[in-house]
Amino acid sequence: MDGEPAQPSNSSWPPSENGSDAQATPAANLTFSSYYQHSSPVAAMFIVAYVLIFLLCMVGNTLVCFIVLKNRHMRTVTNMFILNLAISDLLVGIFCMPTTLVDNLITGWPFDNATCKMSGLVQGMSVSASVFTLVAIAVERFRCIVHPFREKLTLRKALVTIAVIWALALLIMCPSAITLTVTREEHHFMVDARNRSYPLYSCWEAWPEKGMRKVYTAVLFSHIYLAPLALIVVMYARIARKLCQAPGPACAGGEEAAGEGGRGARRRARVVHMLVMVALFFTLSWLPLWALLLLIDYGQLSEPQLHLVTAYAFPFAHWLAFFNSSANPIIYGYFNENFRRGFQAAFRAQLCAPPWGSHREAYSQRASRLLRTRVFVEVQPSDSGLPSESGPSSGAPRPGRLPLRSGRVAHHSLAAEGPGCSHLPLTIPAWDI
Repeated sequence: MDGEPAQPSNSSWPPSENGSDAQATPAANLTFSSYYQHSSPVAAMFIVAYVLIFLLCMVGNTLVCFIVLKNRHMRTVTNMFILNLAISDLLVGIFCMPTTLVDNLITGWPFDNATCKMSGLVQGMSVSASVFTLVAIAVERFRCIVHPFREKLTLRKALVTIAVIWALALLIMCPSAITLTVTREEHHFMVDARNRSYPLYSCWEAWPEKGMRKVYTAVLFSHIYLAPLALIVVMYARIARKLCQAPGPACAGGEEAAGEGGRGARRRARVVHMLVMVALFFTLSWLPLWALLLLIDYGQLSEPQLHLVTAYAFPFAHWLAFFNSSANPIIYGYFNENFRRGFQAAFRAQLCAPPWGSHREAYSQRASRLLRTRVFVEVQPSDSGLPSESGPSSGAPRPGRLPLRSGRVAHHSLAAEGPGCSHLPLTIPAWDI
């Protein structure tokens, strides 16, 4: 190792702010660190893990956006909020996952000052928008189930709420974006495998006073994690209590009414289960990262402890937080049949082209035809996922449509099969419309 390392001629590194040269400093006062923080096997494990959640995030959330935007019957208030969650997750995948992975593999910050600010701002705004959206979903479900006779939230009001959510997210993260900066660490250099040295840069929040960072971290933790999630817990607890106290179907309707009422109750419970799982998974995924941030600011860690937390704990905590952005579409597909059928239709369209046209007609237009005719079941124009209180309407079935069986409307016209592809009749639960 040379006693007087030379500054590399690499234009991708930010320029030195003070113009100092390492050659003017005695070698005894210099600190050298490895260019890469981890060995090759550990680095490969991090790369595979981050690439996996990146692909899941991109594919899953893009499909969620496609399903909600391309199918008119999916444009409900709750699904608009779910669409907003998917957009925030996509921003995390695009702007945060790649830079965080590289930052966790290389000692120091390898990008410029603009990327430092952008990555921190987008990640902070995304998590803020996500938790505020979860609160909005909980409030909307609370109003629909606990207070069903109050005025429902319209699509226009939902879009205004989403705009307010992003404005609040930007407002609360502005201090972080302003203070984030890239600075060069004096007398500290990185050394690669070929014994070449590089200056060390760090992306950090340069607050005027050290105590201000602690206060800001506490404010963020209380406003975009602790208080909103406590409110969500209260809301869903009230919803669960209301569902448990809901009376059973009237005896006058006979067994058919009892069956419809039971399916409606199960449908309501399944919707709430999906939303609770989204909120719970968000809470658990971001908890380790928040714990580490509080530990860094208030724990007074020693240098070895700080290195251990930075090199190993933070990469895992970031991965777990980012995994939340990848898992939400999986939760939607598991609990919600509309999303599950939308995913199936999208993948089926990639494997084989149906002879009767695109999958968009099979998925979206069948619901619109049902809404226009209402031959078998009348559905309330609400996105709460609840069945209508009225029973099946009378009338002869129209061509291409089977009578209602087990709450489903089937279409004979969609059962065409192409060579090598089996297109099952696409059905949609009547109470999902």
